[in-house]
Amino acid sequence: MKPLERLGEAKTPDGTVLQLYRHDGAYLIRADGVELMSTRRHLSEDKLAEVACAPLKATRGARVLIGGLGLGFTLREALRHLGPDAEVVVAELVAEVIEWNANPDYALSSEAMADPRVRIVHDDVSNVLRKNVGGFNAIMLDTDNGPEGMIMKENSRLYAVRGIANTMAALRPNGTIAYWSVGDDPDFERSLQNAGLQVKAMKVRAHATSGPYHTLYIAT
Repeated sequence: MKPLERLGEAKTPDGTVLQLYRHDGAYLIRADGVELMSTRRHLSEDKLAEVACAPLKATRGARVLIGGLGLGFTLREALRHLGPDAEVVVAELVAEVIEWNANPDYALSSEAMADPRVRIVHDDVSNVLRKNVGGFNAIMLDTDNGPEGMIMKENSRLYAVRGIANTMAALRPNGTIAYWSVGDDPDFERSLQNAGLQVKAMKVRAHATSGPYHTLYIAT
């Protein structure tokens, strides 16, 4: 049996311990010992970027925001769908997560982060939203586990009424917000609708042939 190799450790502002592991060529991040994400199962993160960015392929000067770098799958998929003059802003709160992805010794996101279209911002995505009113054609939010977070209680404000309003304010006309959620959240879906958004819920598997289903909320 191949060993589980611990590559790094970080703490979130509220003290949750994040650990990066490598096992048999795959990478995973655990939060206080619970697996949060893995390179073996990322189809829903890919789909998050596809639904938000594919319609922008021909949009000149498209600008998009990704909230949460994770293991870089949403970033890499966004770049695949966007034009050469696009800008992808990625907001990541934990500095070590940025460092892990940028490390060329790991098979993660060093090449994507070096793409001239990419700007990595070490900050809370809520702050980035407030500083960029009318700034983005699409916003992809994958912080923690979605509305029902497991890492930081501060993340919940992003999915509250004021957080939804701040996200809407950061959109350009006819923009799209794509939310990743670990599962269905009818209360959150109603909150989006009550804010005046048209909402489509999509069920997407973590892996093409196995694993749990996650929920994407596409709001326009």
